[in-house]
Amino acid sequence: MAKAKKEKKVFVLDTSVIIYSHDSIMNFAEHDVAIPITVLEELDQFKKGNDTKNFEAREFIRMIDKLANGQSLNEWNSLNGKSKGNFKVLMPNGKKVESDDIFLEDIPDHKILGSALQLQQQLPDKSVILVTKDINLRLKAKSCGLRAEDYETGKIKNVSDLHSGKQQMDNVASDVINKLYDEYSCEVKEVFGDKKPQNNTFFILKSDKNSALGFYNPLSGKLDKVEKKAVYGVKPRNAEQAFAIHALLNPDIKLITLQGVAGTGKTLIALASALELRKEFKQIYLARPIVPLSNKDIGFLPGDIKSKLNPYMEPLWDNLKFIQHQFQEHEREFLNITDMVNKEKLMIQPLAYIRGRSLSNIFFIVDEAQNLTPHEVKTIITRAGENTKIVFTGDVNQIDTPYLDSQSNGLSYLIDKVKGHELYAHITLEKGERSELANLANDVL
Repeated sequence: MAKAKKEKKVFVLDTSVIIYSHDSIMNFAEHDVAIPITVLEELDQFKKGNDTKNFEAREFIRMIDKLANGQSLNEWNSLNGKSKGNFKVLMPNGKKVESDDIFLEDIPDHKILGSALQLQQQLPDKSVILVTKDINLRLKAKSCGLRAEDYETGKIKNVSDLHSGKQQMDNVASDVINKLYDEYSCEVKEVFGDKKPQNNTFFILKSDKNSALGFYNPLSGKLDKVEKKAVYGVKPRNAEQAFAIHALLNPDIKLITLQGVAGTGKTLIALASALELRKEFKQIYLARPIVPLSNKDIGFLPGDIKSKLNPYMEPLWDNLKFIQHQFQEHEREFLNITDMVNKEKLMIQPLAYIRGRSLSNIFFIVDEAQNLTPHEVKTIITRAGENTKIVFTGDVNQIDTPYLDSQSNGLSYLIDKVKGHELYAHITLEKGERSELANLANDVL
C-alpha cells in the first residue's frame, strides 16, 4: 500500500520566534517559511545593542541576506538544502482580510496576522500556520480561523517529569548504611543490584533503623557518602542543600543547575560555595539577566547606568551581605569579602556585561536562569575555558519574560538535555528555608 503524501505546510514566523532563535527558519523540515515584511521592520529596530535579542536580530538579517543571494525576496527562494523547503518575505497585497475589521489598532502584531491571513487566501490548498511565542497573538489568530502554534524547537515535553537530581531509596539494608558511615563509600550493587544509577545523582537512603545521604560517583563507580558541610558560614538546613553544596564543591563537576522556588537557598548556597573555593579560581562572577519591569527598557529608569542597574542587582548584593554578616566586622572572613569586591575578585553584574568575555579560571553563577532562552544558555556555556565552573540557578515556574514558559526556557532545556553527563549535576530544592512567612506564601497563596 502506497504511503499517503505528507501535507506540505507554510509557516509564517512572528518576530518573537526570530529573537528567540535566529536560525529558527531552518527548523521546519521540508515545509515552506514566510516572513512578513513587518517582522523585518521590527528586527531593524532590534539590530543595535548588546542584548541577546539584538544579536539574534543581526544574525537573522545576515542569514536572510546570504540565503537570498541577490534574488528577489518576494519570490519563493530555496532554504539551501535537499530536505528543506522555500522561503519568502510577505508584502501586503492590499486585499482585505477578516482581522482588518476586528483589530483596528495599527500595531505590528495585527499587520503580521493580516499577512498570514492574506497568504491563506492566496494558498487555499495549503495549510498556513502562524508560529509565534506570543500566546495572545496565537489566540487572536485562532479567533480569525487561522492555525497558530508555538515554536516547539528547544521545548521540553513535561516539566513535571523534569530531572530532579535526587531520589529516595527505602528499605536499604542497615549494614550498607553503616558501611557508608564507616568507609564513606560502598559498592553500587549493594544498594541498586544490577542497575546502574544515573551519573552524579544524589540519594536519600533509608532503612528501618537509620538513614544516610549518598552520591553516585561516575568516576569511581561507587556510592559515596554525602556529609552536611558548611560553606563560608552557611550551613545546609536540609538534604537537598547538602546535595547542592556537595556538587558545588566537587572539582570534577563543571556544570551545575539548582532549581527551586523562592527561599530554597539556591543563590545563597551557590555564592557561599564559590567563596569557600575562592582560592581555586581567579574570579567569582555573579550575574543575572535584566528583565525590565512592564517590559520597558532600562533606559526608562532615571539616573546613570549604575543607578539604572542597581534595582536588578540588589537581590544578589543581599545574598552577599547575608553571608558576610555571618561574621563579625573584624573577622577575616568578613574582611575577605570586602577586599574581593574592591579588587574585583568578586563581581556582580548584569549578564549582558559578561557576554563575549572568555570565562577561564572563573566560578560563574547565573541567577534567574529561567529568563534565558536555550540559545542564551548554550552561548554562556560555550564561553567556558579551563578551570571554569558554571552554575545556573532559577525557578522554571517563575518566568518574567513574555515569550518564554516553563517548557521553553533555557534552564528547563539545560536540565533536560544534559542530565546524566559526567560533568553535570542538578538538584531541585523544594523546601523553603527563608522563613515561616515565606513558606506560607509559597504553599498557600
